[in-house]
Amino acid sequence: MTAAAGARARSGAETDLARPLCDWLAGLGYTVRSEVKDCDIAALRGDDLLIVEIKKALNLAVVVQAVQRQRMTDTVYVAVPRPPNKWRWWKESRGVFHLLRRLELGLLLVSPSNGGPPVDVVFPPRPLARRKRAPSRRAVLAEISGRIADFNIAGSSRTKLVTAYRESAIHIACCLAHLGRMAPAALRALGTGSKTQSILQYNPYGWFERVERGVYGLSARGRRELEDYPQLVKHYLSVVKRAVKRAPRRLPKEAPAD
Repeated sequence: MTAAAGARARSGAETDLARPLCDWLAGLGYTVRSEVKDCDIAALRGDDLLIVEIKKALNLAVVVQAVQRQRMTDTVYVAVPRPPNKWRWWKESRGVFHLLRRLELGLLLVSPSNGGPPVDVVFPPRPLARRKRAPSRRAVLAEISGRIADFNIAGSSRTKLVTAYRESAIHIACCLAHLGRMAPAALRALGTGSKTQSILQYNPYGWFERVERGVYGLSARGRRELEDYPQLVKHYLSVVKRAVKRAPRRLPKEAPAD
């Protein structure tokens, strides 16, 4: 399929295609988030969940990925770079186009550089009534709503992804950095959410330490690694300061006895 699908892009990484796609979807009114539950790009507009899988070439791997995403939504696109000779590529790829249409997948061509439309819709998907996995869809929707902005680059690998869970941990860490050691109840009073207790106890990033029964502080590693997220830290520190003004004068410092 790779040979029939056409030439690979001269420029490079899949991440080069991400920004034109995100900008294009944002211009259509979608809320766009990158690297969501194994999806390269997930975009939401009203009830319409749209997913884009990016590859440097149109091959079997990206088709398999796109078909798996149909468990979450009917609106799934494959995005590849615009080939140097579009008409030759079009002629050689007719069989692949037929397969994508049979699978109800859409196809996008992306130009990372100037000289033509940044995104070209070759054909849209045709959603059919198929059984989707409601938990998978809910997980993607929850992840989109749980992030304050798009801090990932679609197509990236071997990098720390900013997930909704990591954002919650950063929120907690900012509270502790600004106010000192606190109990989970006090943190929840500042809006850190229902997962506060489990994040502190499980401590997946090593950012927190138990200083006494039911009271936690920020570890040296936590202070150091917060510097990797300057935008989020700035946002959540402002959130913390506003929450302190609204919170009761005496926030609970100790957890209730078990």
